[in-house]
Amino acid sequence: MPTRIIRRPESDSDRRLSHRLPIERDVRYKVLSGSHSGSSGLGKTLNMSSGGVLFTTQEMLPKGERVELNVSWPMQLNDTLPLKLVALGRLVRCEETRAAIVIERYEFKTQGSQGL
Repeated sequence: MPTRIIRRPESDSDRRLSHRLPIERDVRYKVLSGSHSGSSGLGKTLNMSSGGVLFTTQEMLPKGERVELNVSWPMQLNDTLPLKLVALGRLVRCEETRAAIVIERYEFKTQGSQGL
């Protein structure tokens, strides 16, 4: 019997490979490349998946640049230490007060006393 590939309909506005979940967490972002290198700010995640994050920003960020996101994580290590997700990625969508990245690399770290 031949193998069948079933694809969901693809619209121009949604070509994601992973389903995003509506997760709202505090985030600190920092632009790592380009003319805005070193620019940073605070925001909130709007949704997340294993492949990307949509988050709010304090200013419009430059599409295509690399960004580091520090996201407060809802789980604790050993039920005592706050965690953060540190994700590195490229900005693929930028609007006035929100942006989306494709995650290229990530790791979990302890948050420490300074927070994000």
